[in-house]
Amino acid sequence: MMFAAVMVGLGLFMAELADKMTPQPASATPVVNSTVTVGAPAPAASRSLAIAPDSRGHFLTEARINGQRIDFMIDTGASVVALNESSAARFGLHPARNDFTANVTTANGTIKGARTRLAMLDVGGLVVHDVDALVLPDEALSENLLGLSFLSRLKRFEYSSGQMVLQQ
Repeated sequence: MMFAAVMVGLGLFMAELADKMTPQPASATPVVNSTVTVGAPAPAASRSLAIAPDSRGHFLTEARINGQRIDFMIDTGASVVALNESSAARFGLHPARNDFTANVTTANGTIKGARTRLAMLDVGGLVVHDVDALVLPDEALSENLLGLSFLSRLKRFEYSSGQMVLQQ
C-alpha cells in the first residue's frame, strides 16, 4: 500500500512538472500608437508589440519570412537571428554543407553555422529588411532565436510590466 501511495504521489508530481515545462504560445498584442503635439509636425505612427511570457518565462512570438510563418523565442543574448535547418528550409533556404563555416558558441559548446541574410523579417507588423542570420543544424537549435540583428534595429525593446515590448 505504501508503495502504491508513493507511486501515485510521484505520478502527480511528474504530471505537474510536465505541465510547467510544456511551452505555451505567448499572446502577442500589436499596438499602434500615434502622438500629435499641437504646433509641431505630426510624427509618424509608431508600432509596438507586447509579448507575454510563456509558462517557462520565455517570450515566444510568430514572425514571417518570405510569407512563411516561423516561431521564434526572443533572445536578447543572441547576437544574430538563428534558425534551425528545418525552419530555414520551409522558406526555401537550403545551405550546402560547405556553407557551415561560422563558429558559433552556445551553451552546449561550439558548432558550425551558415551565415545568411533575410531580405525581410516581419514580427507582428514590425518589419526589418536585410537582417543578418545564421542557420544551425536542427540538433543544435530546437527553437529559432530572435536575436540582436533584428532587435537592435528597432526603436526600442524592453521588459516592462511583465511583458517584452518591441517598438519600431
